[in-house]
Amino acid sequence: MVSAPGKVIVYGEHAVVYGKGAIAAALSLRSYLLVTPLRDSRKITLCFADIGLDHSWDIDSLPWPAFTAPGKKKYFFDTLERLDHQLLTALKPFVAPIDGKVLQNAATPFLYLFMMIGNRHTTGAIYTLRSTIPIGAGLGSSASIAVCLSAALQIQMGTLTRPFKGMLPHEKELQLKRVNNWAFVGEMCIHGNPSGVDNTVSTGGKAVLFRRNDYEQPPDVTHLVSFPELPLLLVNTKQPRRTADEVAKVRNLLVNHEEITNLMLDTIDRITTEAHEIISHPDFSPAAGSPSLTRLGELIRINHGLLVSLGVSHPKLERIRELIDYSGIGWTKLTGAGGGGCSITLLKPNVKEDALKELEDRLDAEGFEKYETTLGGPGVGVLWPAVLNPGVENTIITQEMFLTAKDVEAVETLVGVNGKRGAQWKFWRN
Repeated sequence: MVSAPGKVIVYGEHAVVYGKGAIAAALSLRSYLLVTPLRDSRKITLCFADIGLDHSWDIDSLPWPAFTAPGKKKYFFDTLERLDHQLLTALKPFVAPIDGKVLQNAATPFLYLFMMIGNRHTTGAIYTLRSTIPIGAGLGSSASIAVCLSAALQIQMGTLTRPFKGMLPHEKELQLKRVNNWAFVGEMCIHGNPSGVDNTVSTGGKAVLFRRNDYEQPPDVTHLVSFPELPLLLVNTKQPRRTADEVAKVRNLLVNHEEITNLMLDTIDRITTEAHEIISHPDFSPAAGSPSLTRLGELIRINHGLLVSLGVSHPKLERIRELIDYSGIGWTKLTGAGGGGCSITLLKPNVKEDALKELEDRLDAEGFEKYETTLGGPGVGVLWPAVLNPGVENTIITQEMFLTAKDVEAVETLVGVNGKRGAQWKFWRN
């Protein structure tokens, strides 16, 4: 079994489109992929129960001639910067029988990665996927899944080494680079021209400072290894929105009010830079009463105000912010494209349980979905072999056990990286 986290943009969304910096951090909400080998089978099955996808392919019938033609086959150590559209076309007949665009979008990166990383002699297997990340809410769920597929297939093909005590740092970095490279390929299958920030955070965990000055060149990515694990309240508005529409709003504002809009984007960039400086300072502390934590919270509040001025908030996001501000439990902003999606709240230290309960009741009453999570946790991890309480029960995690976990809490309790069953997850980056 492999697992990878979702992500949130903590500072800098929208400004990042114009060459400014953004800080993105890993969430404790994660995707989990269980690989069940079938020794005598020539079929692969992708079972993504949360979206109703359960489809099988005969390995020998897949379009291997297209993928093994001269110049087409890539290897685990290669870096791909664009997809081969001839190969995508070759996969279309194998995806077409699946009903619905969403399910086809989930199947395409799986098949593309399987064909690239694997080979026609690969043993049959069932790939069972569960996610505790809200889908379509701007939290990097597709990147988390792509990272899981990348890691699982490379482990299965023997091109990725399980992390072990004493593994040299440069070897860990090389392994993570390979996971990230192929996860980016999976993201391209879905999004066409993704920024790469989602899969980078999901692979490495913690947080990154991300900046792309030129879309023809790779982005500048700084891993924030000192980023602390911070308590976070995530609230899903359940309001659908299109990222392209929200990006267009800022672009139009820039055309009509160039000087003022540029000043706001520059200010957001300064907020991101200051947050980075605070977190990177040797004296930084997230402890209760720390002025550093208060400054980070204030920057979150200011960042939200600027995003409102750019026109990318939504009445539901403002209602959530109003309820949380009234409760006094933390500092709130929208995250991602805005226009709906999710808000994040950096919690103040020592928040009282009754205040949280009262807020939860009000959010539930108004149709919002609340998650208590943490920022800055681990990236991609592996549970190999996939057993619970090794050395005690040695209970193998079966597909049936995995699928009958009915909700987020049940999945986390059964196999969660932060769960209670004693599963011994290993990570390439501590």
